[in-house]
Amino acid sequence: MTNLIASEVHDLLVRLGVPAARFTGGTLAVRSPVTGEEIARVVESSADDARRTIGAAAEAFKAWRRVPAPRRGELVRLLGEELRASKAALGRLVTLEVGKVVSEGLGEVQEMIDICDFAVGLSRQLYGLTIQSERPDHRLTEQWHPAGVVGVISAFNFPVAVWSWNAALAFVCGDPVVWKPSEKTPLTALAVQALFDRAVSRFGDDAPAGLGTLLIGGREIGELLVDDPRVPVVSATGSTRMGRVVGERVARRFGKSILELGGNNASIVTPSADLELTLRAVAFGAMGTAGQRCTTLRRLIVHESVYDALVPRLTQVYQRISVGSPIDSDALVGPLIDGASFEAMQATLRDATAHGGIVHGGGRVDVNGPGSFYARPALVEMPAQTGPVRQETFAPILYVLKYTDLEDAIALQNDVPQGLSSSIFGNDLREIEQFLSGSGSDCGIANVNMGPSGAEIGGAFGGEKETGGGRESGSDAWRAYMRRQTNAINYGRTLPLAQGVTFDIG
Repeated sequence: MTNLIASEVHDLLVRLGVPAARFTGGTLAVRSPVTGEEIARVVESSADDARRTIGAAAEAFKAWRRVPAPRRGELVRLLGEELRASKAALGRLVTLEVGKVVSEGLGEVQEMIDICDFAVGLSRQLYGLTIQSERPDHRLTEQWHPAGVVGVISAFNFPVAVWSWNAALAFVCGDPVVWKPSEKTPLTALAVQALFDRAVSRFGDDAPAGLGTLLIGGREIGELLVDDPRVPVVSATGSTRMGRVVGERVARRFGKSILELGGNNASIVTPSADLELTLRAVAFGAMGTAGQRCTTLRRLIVHESVYDALVPRLTQVYQRISVGSPIDSDALVGPLIDGASFEAMQATLRDATAHGGIVHGGGRVDVNGPGSFYARPALVEMPAQTGPVRQETFAPILYVLKYTDLEDAIALQNDVPQGLSSSIFGNDLREIEQFLSGSGSDCGIANVNMGPSGAEIGGAFGGEKETGGGRESGSDAWRAYMRRQTNAINYGRTLPLAQGVTFDIG
């Protein structure tokens, strides 16, 4: 099977426009989690390559910022067309490189298409404010200007969608983009770069060289991007540990960072919840993408009155959920990205047991031999929110806890360092509104009668606390890619000063 996967990957890359020299004979070995074996060898960027690329992007900024925003939107529209035409191929490549089931690979590309549509409309709506002035014959306005080069550092679990959330907005805002993808998933990045280059060639001479570029490599390449003062905005997706380093280093040079970091997401199941709906939502939220989403459901806080009606049924779902290869079965749960992820999962389950947890599932499933790492999702009944429950483990582990009062459940949900996503299941309007209020969920995302994952691009995506505070995608997230300018205009013939100050020079 492995030779077939490598052959298919090569065919897909060539079909998507990637020169074979980019993914053969290089120093970076790429392995498919479907089988665990090598499928390509990618050419890595050197430090000098990175510096030249950033320099080219800085030069591109001088030209791109002068292109009218609706015209910039035309480039993103063309990118959306290229993605539509190549959705099947790119989605398949996501499945082969990351191990996502087929519908999730295609769904990720659909996210890219959706954000392009959003950004095209946005290119005519980069609006400021008109503010009333206290001085006669004056007016105040706010306007937004392009910020400059945007560095994007993305993680393996959404290898192409996260780039698009940033890039589509950055391009219409007037910013070039330099992308450093995860070294675990460079192939999908090469494919997206080829599609972007195709859109640029259709767009014409208004797009300067260096507008959208790619750096392949490890941490040292990312550090060059983070530390370069020619990159005023750095958007980084990954672990809290990584984000803390990126945030500090960017702040040291007074740059701006957009951080999308860890999530330890919880759902509260109230006495009035529709348990059939809850069961389906919890299953997808906790087991989708093999638990490798930042919005994966990791803690289920269940009211004591419905615990015995829900949890045994949920345990049965965990026992029978299909685990298998995403390319030759209809399994709902695919592989973990690599052996390190599987070992982290097993260590966490041992820790949960030491803290009094009762573990259901979690063992390895032999699908494609010793090189791949498939695991049965684990449901862990915990006596309290202690030990590993307070941490994010990027694997399909769901901790289940009981509660008595909603205030206690909300306090339990909020009592972790992360603050990305959350949800509540119920039909009691008072409880739902309490959860959504300022004294309710402290997360950036709070859903009702659905799980914490599956965000749409129309709303800003991101979280609080150790999740980093960044916002990407929809709503007014575009402002992070621009700089604000306040203008005071005197259209009179006198010079009244603000706050009643006088300065008479005779």
